Amino acid sequence: MEIQDYLNLVTSEYKNQPKFNAMLSFMVSVQVQVQKLMNQMSGEALPSLFDLSTPPIGNQLDIIGQWVGVSRTVHIPVSDVYFTWDSTYEKGWDYGQWQPADAPSTITSLPDDVYLNLILATIAANNWDGTTTGAYAIWAQVFPAFRILIQDNCNMTYNLGIVGGIVDSLTLALITGGYIHLRPEGVRIDKYFVPVDSNPAFCWDVETTLAKGWDEGSWLRELAPT
Repeated sequence: MEIQDYLNLVTSEYKNQPKFNAMLSFMVSVQVQVQKLMNQMSGEALPSLFDLSTPPIGNQLDIIGQWVGVSRTVHIPVSDVYFTWDSTYEKGWDYGQWQPADAPSTITSLPDDVYLNLILATIAANNWDGTTTGAYAIWAQVFPAFRILIQDNCNMTYNLGIVGGIVDSLTLALITGGYIHLRPEGVRIDKYFVPVDSNPAFCWDVETTLAKGWDEGSWLRELAPT
């Protein structure tokens, strides 16, 4: 139905009342838009607009973020994440964020791809059992491009190593800034470590896909929590 279809139902007593018809047009306009949307899709298509595996974009992500309880807007502006020449590798090719010509030097609103990962990580954290094994599984699911190493300090803290792939500068800033809450209650992350390049981490007497010895592993560099 169109708005006029509803107006045609107005009785003669009010048909020529412009304010009444304007109010009615405004009230039914939303219902008309919803009906048109539903007519354009099958019963399963509307939920697919908010399916995180699709993935949704723009306002759809913002609505899901409200359900999950995580905002696209960061509490503290994220700085020093844009691509630069001759910088350390985390702001070079494939790592640094491209800065639009008119964009400020800091980021306060997350782009869709990074915001989607933050939503997925929050959902996973809300369903996490608090175990180290569960943490490894969650990180692998939410961030398949890289892997983590957890070192339990046995004092209610642990160190987190990020290895095995590319971690873009903005995602790294969110991790070290505590926006991804993959830690048990009362436990804090003391230190973050990343290799000086994209190679596996250097370790003694360890040989895995994530940890290598001489000539294959890279030294880890400490990043302080922000």
